[in-house]
Amino acid sequence: MTSELDVLSIAAHPDDTELTCGGTVIKMVEAGYRVGLLDLTAGEAGTRGNAELRRSEAAQAAKIMGIAHRENLHLPDAGLEDRREDKLKIAQEIRDLRPKTVILPYWEGRHPDHYTAGRIGYEACFYAGLARLPLAGAPHRPHKIIYSTLYVPSVRPTFVVDITAQFEKKLKAILAYSSQFSDRQDMQNLFPAREDLHERVAALARHFGLMIGVRYGEPFVTTEVAAVDDIVKMPVRSI
Repeated sequence: MTSELDVLSIAAHPDDTELTCGGTVIKMVEAGYRVGLLDLTAGEAGTRGNAELRRSEAAQAAKIMGIAHRENLHLPDAGLEDRREDKLKIAQEIRDLRPKTVILPYWEGRHPDHYTAGRIGYEACFYAGLARLPLAGAPHRPHKIIYSTLYVPSVRPTFVVDITAQFEKKLKAILAYSSQFSDRQDMQNLFPAREDLHERVAALARHFGLMIGVRYGEPFVTTEVAAVDDIVKMPVRSI
């Protein structure tokens, strides 16, 4: 049985975690935490690549990031819906892995799979703590749920993680998905060329890094208010 995790990132597709919060995931691994990834679909409906190729790419990316556990639920790509049976499958994974913190996609966005993953992921975290549901193992809920908002950059983050030291490894993990990056000019809006990827990923990371006075950052939102014990030592200058 897989050991308990400190952090679990739940995402709609292989490569979503790498693109949105890969630097944070790597930072947690480097801090000594056990980190896992749960991909809900195999990306089989994507324009480029196929499920088998993306499975291999995901395994390579996980190796680069130092992930302790990666799994795919094989829910329908481009078909994630608010189904009880799917939420119970995710809830079972949460009970099995018992993460302290769960990272979810933000609950709004361009791709229906992304925001649906965030919504059903939250409900699965709740269901995992209900003792009388048809799930194996002891009830468990994560202590913290945070939402990655990189796919929705107009959202003002609650906090930003400094990933300056992890940026190049994040990029290397993204590039493991070689099927997703094109050299064709007519495809570069959705599928940037490999030589352009560094600039595009860096631009977003730089934008959020500037918010906290560092080079590169990744944004997150929480629905609850944070507690502060010492207002003298709060990070990030106000003026």
